[in-house]
Amino acid sequence: MMEGMAGLEGVEEPRQRTHVDAARWVSAVEDEQAREALELHGSPTDAEVRLASRPESAATARRLTQAVVLRQWGLSPQTAEHAVLLVSELVGNAVRHTGARVFGLRMLRRRGWIRVEVRDPSRGLPCLMPVQPMDVSGRGLFLVDKLSDRWGVDLLPRGKTTWFEMRVADRQPS
Repeated sequence: MMEGMAGLEGVEEPRQRTHVDAARWVSAVEDEQAREALELHGSPTDAEVRLASRPESAATARRLTQAVVLRQWGLSPQTAEHAVLLVSELVGNAVRHTGARVFGLRMLRRRGWIRVEVRDPSRGLPCLMPVQPMDVSGRGLFLVDKLSDRWGVDLLPRGKTTWFEMRVADRQPS
């Protein structure tokens, strides 16, 4: 309570925000954005979600991935963080390198594994390049290779699916 200031007797000082408060607020905002993305686009666990091939669609793909991994599947925050980063890299490659108008996002879970797929209409294969410490780009597949347990590309009659898989605890969401 503030004392000694004329006219402000009985007025409480505003509470200072802590890092924990800020983290809760950010988490609530992210949860709301993820919920809205699921409502607008559908869940990539039910069917392939088709997104416009624009840079801003990477944010939508990240939100969908986070919502599924954390909320629907109940996996660890670290698993969600890695899956979100890797889906961002695959979407970035689809947007930058394929010339496609749309790409598809699909997420699958089976005992002990999750799989995330990004499908595009290009048959051009992604290439894992050596990465140097001072490189400012070209780290996408390097990160996918390092953070996933396995990854690959499936050629389709019209395009390809680039995917990664990660081992997860067998605990199923309740």
